[in-house]
Amino acid sequence: MRLTTKGRFAVTAMIDLALRDGSGPVTLAEISARQKISLSYLEQLFGKLRRHQLVESVRGPGGGYCLAKKTADMSVADIILAVDEPIDATQCGGKENCRDEQKCLTHDLWATLNERIFDYLESVNLRQLVDNQKAKEAGVAQVHDMRAISGSKRVPVPV
Repeated sequence: MRLTTKGRFAVTAMIDLALRDGSGPVTLAEISARQKISLSYLEQLFGKLRRHQLVESVRGPGGGYCLAKKTADMSVADIILAVDEPIDATQCGGKENCRDEQKCLTHDLWATLNERIFDYLESVNLRQLVDNQKAKEAGVAQVHDMRAISGSKRVPVPV
């Protein structure tokens, strides 16, 4: 399984937007310049993020985008799902018809991995990512490890 640029760019853009939360609307051109993401690509992503009520658009001079929810109330999973990024390692998209319309031998392994990935992405919120980025920018030597943020440990995956 692989997260595509759509999901990566959406999360990156939302962190950028959240870092400026409270400073008024942020234009996609500003995010594009800072993050080196195509403006037209950001427009597509933010259309989806707006439809999922994660961002709000402000029209007119001084317009742009603002967060529609508190950063602590938005998980990484929310962002990825909003831009139609599948979180699925199965070959069949979860339909259990992987091999000759039957469930393949490894289907349960990949389905369990999907659950673990989703649980992890759901456990990390935008506030944590923003705090982590601010700590890095401030030069704090001890930056939180994402495993520590979610409280997750490496656990064997049942098959």
